[in-house]
Amino acid sequence: MSVTQTVLIPDNRRLIIDVPREVPTGSVILTFTPTPTSSDPINADDECPMCAKRRDTETGEMCFNAETITAFDEGDAMLSGGLSAKRFNSLEEMLSDLDSDD
Repeated sequence: MSVTQTVLIPDNRRLIIDVPREVPTGSVILTFTPTPTSSDPINADDECPMCAKRRDTETGEMCFNAETITAFDEGDAMLSGGLSAKRFNSLEEMLSDLDSDD
């Protein structure tokens, strides 16, 4: 489950958060993502070459490019058994495979 809400951070940087009843109690991870502004050094159209992510022009949230989404889908298919995955018996065997051109 994911809940998204845009809030203004006051000068004292204190927030009171009301959590919807649908959210189960227990441990959670809160993520804070600044929304882009005209003074934001990262332009909404710039793609980050290191992490293959960019900001969504409407929400300001980070999203992945098509190549990265394809890689995620391939990993999900491997985990579900729909696509065979390579298996290695040692780190050296895996590194050798990575260095090969096939």
